[in-house]
Amino acid sequence: MENSTQKRILVIGDLMIDHYLWGSCNRISPEAPVQVVDIKSETTVLGGAGNVVNNLCALGADVTVMSVIGDDEVADELSIMLDTLGVERFLILDENRKTTKKSRIIASHQQVVRYDKESKNEIDNECEKVLVFKIFETIDRYDLVIMSDYGKGVLTESLIHKIIFAASGANLKVLVDPKGEDYSKYRGAYLLTPNKTEATMATGVEITDDVSLLKALKKLRDSASLEVPMITLSEDGIAILGENDTIIKKPTVAREVYDVTGAGDTVIASLGYCLAKGIGIEASLEFANLAAGVVVGKLGSATATIEEIEEYKSTLHKSSIESHIKTFKEIEQTVERLKKNGKKIVFTNGCFDILHRGHVSYLDVAKSFGDVLILGLNSDESVRRLKGADRPINNQDDRGFILAALESVDYVVNFSEDTPYELIKIVQPDILVKGADYEGKEVVGSDIAKEVRLVTFIDGKSTTSTIEKIKNKK
Repeated sequence: MENSTQKRILVIGDLMIDHYLWGSCNRISPEAPVQVVDIKSETTVLGGAGNVVNNLCALGADVTVMSVIGDDEVADELSIMLDTLGVERFLILDENRKTTKKSRIIASHQQVVRYDKESKNEIDNECEKVLVFKIFETIDRYDLVIMSDYGKGVLTESLIHKIIFAASGANLKVLVDPKGEDYSKYRGAYLLTPNKTEATMATGVEITDDVSLLKALKKLRDSASLEVPMITLSEDGIAILGENDTIIKKPTVAREVYDVTGAGDTVIASLGYCLAKGIGIEASLEFANLAAGVVVGKLGSATATIEEIEEYKSTLHKSSIESHIKTFKEIEQTVERLKKNGKKIVFTNGCFDILHRGHVSYLDVAKSFGDVLILGLNSDESVRRLKGADRPINNQDDRGFILAALESVDYVVNFSEDTPYELIKIVQPDILVKGADYEGKEVVGSDIAKEVRLVTFIDGKSTTSTIEKIKNKK
């Protein structure tokens, strides 16, 4: 990213907490035809405008957040979470409001039900006056303003107008995640980030092709006097209205989609981060697409760091197979990301010289023990020390490529030592897998992994026997 100076971004909008109850379901209630979920754990994360703040902090921005919340226990919880992030805040406590908390019950990664506790009425005039005074008092400190409108009453139409007026006087861009059908209330903003459904509701144009998309973008520009009319198109990326009423599309870059929760917050945060640094709109859109590609590969409201985005970007320039072959440094970053996302990591290692059915079966079983299988592959030099001067038959590049192409193998990492101990120290696997021939023997790395499992090989299937068959046919 160019212009590395840390930028200050003001976020104003509806703060809330996203609450997740994680469990499993094995039966139906005898009281009613509903699932009985056995709760194993619970987590809380910042939601709404708070998720925008979280995303900006993950990118390294200096963030200030302003809002009106209730004077309740949820507000206390929210304040502690903001303290943990280290963001500056100006929060007005209104005893007549409930701080929004959305609770989701998740059974085996499937959302069963959600229940909300919140106020949705508009903030009163006194709260608005205090907030406006603070905004005008501090507006010169910031490089960009983001309004996160979740329709919970903080961003009244009059407050929106005053924010845009204050930002205009300070020559700041205003980005808005909009709500409702009347976007004229955001008149004067730099850009809005409606998705296709929201844009259809706001413009009355059913977006089915580029012709209707162009019509909708023009309507957005005219209704809200936007410098950059924009619509997010889910799997089709992001579209903006360019010069001479042309459509500029930036396609999506997501490869794996686990959860789209909060992806819109990531888009507006990453756009704001780039634009505050003076980066052009098209490059900013490309960065936002990359950030969104990272977060939809995670469960729940999530964030993307600069390191994750750069790593993700680098994999897009490799073949889909080569992107699964990692260095020690790369696998360290990958493992950190996987563990943050709650993935169970399995590790195994070997030479895998001439790939055969026994190898494939062994790796399939190993993968079944967790979510991600990382394979440590002996380098050519290491194989020669272990197997003799005439091995390996296939070099490490060819072996790694073939292994990385297997469905069961997520990542391959070459190591040159006699044992993979240093690599296992980096991976810190949940499950360490070796062949059944290690029964009663010490397994390298067993002091690091949480658990060791042994897998029985298929009789008669080995690289040595394959080589012998070839020799005997000569």
